Amino acid sequence: MKRLLLLFLLSIPYLAAKDPVYVVLWFDTEDYVEPAADDAALRIATDLTNANVRATFKVVGEKARVLESRGRTDVIRALSRHAIGYHLNFHSSQPTPSVYLRRLGMLEGAQEFERRERPGVLDIKRIFGVTPICYGQPGSSWGPQAHIALRRLGIPVYLDEGSQVGLNDQPFWYGGVLNIFNMGKNSIRPNFDHPEANKAIFQKFADAVEQLSNNGGGVISTYFHPTEFVTTEFWDAVNFKDGEARRREDWVRPHKRTQDEAERCFRILREYVDMAKKTPGVQFVTAQDVLLLYRSQTPPQLDSHKIAEHLSKEITFLQTDAGDFSAADLLLQLLGMPPQIVDGPTTRGETTYHSDTIPDWLFEEATRETASFINAHHRLPAEVWVGSQTLSLPDFTGTLAGHVLSGGQVRVARGRADFEKYFATDAKKSFQWPIHPKDFSAPELLELGRLQGWTLKPARLK
Repeated sequence: MKRLLLLFLLSIPYLAAKDPVYVVLWFDTEDYVEPAADDAALRIATDLTNANVRATFKVVGEKARVLESRGRTDVIRALSRHAIGYHLNFHSSQPTPSVYLRRLGMLEGAQEFERRERPGVLDIKRIFGVTPICYGQPGSSWGPQAHIALRRLGIPVYLDEGSQVGLNDQPFWYGGVLNIFNMGKNSIRPNFDHPEANKAIFQKFADAVEQLSNNGGGVISTYFHPTEFVTTEFWDAVNFKDGEARRREDWVRPHKRTQDEAERCFRILREYVDMAKKTPGVQFVTAQDVLLLYRSQTPPQLDSHKIAEHLSKEITFLQTDAGDFSAADLLLQLLGMPPQIVDGPTTRGETTYHSDTIPDWLFEEATRETASFINAHHRLPAEVWVGSQTLSLPDFTGTLAGHVLSGGQVRVARGRADFEKYFATDAKKSFQWPIHPKDFSAPELLELGRLQGWTLKPARLK
């Protein structure tokens, strides 16, 4: 007995070291063509409620309206017991977000996204009684302009998968919203069509839990589409492939699974949920829960010399015991400005200043003007005017950091936006999706995304 007690006491530090792992289970509820998808959503939502698990259902605006027109109040009630997100107004009908955002700048693109999507958000609110807690793009149709619009629409979380931007396979702050995106090895979903693969997938889940729980805790992201439980092909791929536009009366329904195949899918989901529930330290959470689990994106004050030391070496986010800081957060504090949410620059600025040094009075004036610009526009400038010449934003930041450290004469420093390494570079691969036009590529969106990297930083659990 004494030996058992001793072993238990020795195990306490190990047990205490385990941190919680949160599973965000979400469903892109989008198929407004095949009525069987309505019943699939109803069953999934009901089964999860009965299992005492809350998920996040990202609902397409047209899907909500179709449920209403079909009189499916049972589906609406069932989904409403879970968190409700937003998954675009029409999802796949052309043009999709990346297609029309590619030719627009940051500000114009945000306005256009809001114009197109506000009606869908309002319909979700009217039908489900709540403002959507999160948004996720259809397929890979991503654009950084959406983040500005999401803040205006009151949607604080970006929940989806993609490869355009990511940070260590965990949630991050970007564009002023909490992103659960590009989760890499921590995006785990069982296979419906090849059940024999699920033993390895369940082991992958166990390995991810072990790794996260030993390193401060974290999130596993798991997603499905209700339609894939009852169809063998996606509803939009048979109607809008390769950028095709088709009249509503010409829409066709996807091929359906047999009843046995559908039951297999529901069983696999149930097995996955049961497995996760039985795993020590694992909790299912919604997008609403995750928002409450993470620290605020507004950072505390930090010593200016520590900021300057960091920015003089690399322009990227900074992690400290006190909190996490984006490059924008750090620059604002060096400028003597209070913490606030700002966007990155809209273009890549240019340095035309030709001297190695800047007179103190002129640099002070440039610094004041930079703070004034940010206060007026709530975004960082692409370049800073020094008299009739300019410093690019990275060069201005490097110069300001060096001046804080050394004092005295202002020497021009060249800054490098190191945060850009967290963004994709393959403009074709990043946007591959059967609904996009053939050979679609959007380097303009990746460029705009990198410019918004000034706002990128890890999200930290409370």
